[in-house]
Amino acid sequence: MALKRYKADADTTIVNAYQMDMQTRGTGANAGVADVLETFSIYGRQTENTSTTEGSQELSRILIKFPTTGISTDRTNSVIPASGSVSFYLRMFNAVHSKTVPTDYTLSIRAVAQSWQEGIGLDLEQYTDATKGNTGANWMSASSTTAWTGSSYTSNDCVGGSYRTGSADPQYTGSFTTGLEDLEIDITHLVEHWIAGTIANNGIGIHFSSSLEASASVGANTASAPVLPLTGGATVSYYTKRFFARGSQYFFKRPVVEARWDGRVIDQRGDFYYSSSLAQAADNLNKIYLYNYIRGQLSDLPGTGSETLTGSILVSLYSGSSDNSAPSGSKLLLPAGGGIVTNLHTNATGGGSKTGIYSASFAFNSSSLENIFAVWHDNTTEFHTSSVLRPDARPFPNYRKTNKYYLSITNLKETYMNTHSSRLRLFVRDPSIAPTVQTTATTTMEPTQIEKAYYRVIRKRDKLEIIPYGTGSDNEEYTLLSYDSKGNYFDLDFSNFNSGTIYTLSFMFYENGQYREQTQKFDFGTA
Repeated sequence: MALKRYKADADTTIVNAYQMDMQTRGTGANAGVADVLETFSIYGRQTENTSTTEGSQELSRILIKFPTTGISTDRTNSVIPASGSVSFYLRMFNAVHSKTVPTDYTLSIRAVAQSWQEGIGLDLEQYTDATKGNTGANWMSASSTTAWTGSSYTSNDCVGGSYRTGSADPQYTGSFTTGLEDLEIDITHLVEHWIAGTIANNGIGIHFSSSLEASASVGANTASAPVLPLTGGATVSYYTKRFFARGSQYFFKRPVVEARWDGRVIDQRGDFYYSSSLAQAADNLNKIYLYNYIRGQLSDLPGTGSETLTGSILVSLYSGSSDNSAPSGSKLLLPAGGGIVTNLHTNATGGGSKTGIYSASFAFNSSSLENIFAVWHDNTTEFHTSSVLRPDARPFPNYRKTNKYYLSITNLKETYMNTHSSRLRLFVRDPSIAPTVQTTATTTMEPTQIEKAYYRVIRKRDKLEIIPYGTGSDNEEYTLLSYDSKGNYFDLDFSNFNSGTIYTLSFMFYENGQYREQTQKFDFGTA
């Protein structure tokens, strides 16, 4: 998997806005079970009363929290990679409504400085008071029993939430032009702090940036004079931005933290080439893998340890007379590059990425040898001898290729449980290879490995894009397919989909400097 979504486990909206009578503020209101979240800044509906420091400022702020425990468990179990190899994005989705929508503004996204209670309030229109049963966080209090407390992170005693605003604290902004955009912000730094425990996971506060929040006089923190942690300065209104909440009926509109990483494995034992003077040095490298399964489970080789393998495992190449022969003769001399530091050395240094998975890369320039074997060892113990590797000369046609392929997913099922994940195999056939009845019956057709292939998932009934083609760079290439001697493959986490729905898989290949979407589509359902 290279994409996993973590759903919010608490969210609410807190306000200091006037209730409908325009006399009292809804500072006791809570919206913990509402299906939308809302942030706004209103200026000028009431004239400021200087004797009571009651200003015209009316604000709404969003509090939202995600489960760090689940993320940490997934990292421990190697579901998501280590820090530095994964990005975490906060994703929230615009909720269309009948009110006005502000344009050209920024929202502030900051870590909340103390724990808070989600509550059971529902009403965002009437701002029903907490005394009517709405327990949980509100403008004045973090929970039904605990007030917002001042800290080194805020400039005043706290109402409207307590936020971490220190110079070393992660802080983010989201920019909106039309006002109808979704929110998608890279919050990797903050999530890594949560996982490490260096910042307590009290969730995130989302509201208009301090310069856009309406101005207010500074006075005592009372229900009639609610002072902000940070005094705003705007004299215009921004009303109103709404996002779907975690309780929304729309499964794919609920807020998530999305983990993205480039999880591609490039095992080139089925795509193994001799070195060529026409290729760059990096393109002449071949990468192969060893998967050490013990009783069906990936396990570290004795004495190597997990994820600390560099220099602990070696690969040497030997010649062989046929597919079924054993390695023979002395170790082959290999050119410098990849795991070969010194030219004409015989041991390529390998490494490990996950428990029981090892890899090594090297160039091979002995073009007179048609069958070779890779032996994995540590200079003392031989761990494994590979099946035969058959290098090919790299093809260099005298024309510009524009390939059209035939695709099939060889193990695609009609329906998947949305509590499972599965590895799907994409078989790609070059149309220039046209099998006859005889060859189909007597031989196994070799797949064509696509170096850069991406997948996308849409909901079939309305074409809603669930997982887009990840064609960016680094961790943004999170839908890249891996490949090995059996062809391309990818892992799909079906917990990203709701049940009882049909989805469509499509593929795009990057070749000759162009992205080309393939014509074949594949449907599957979830239960």
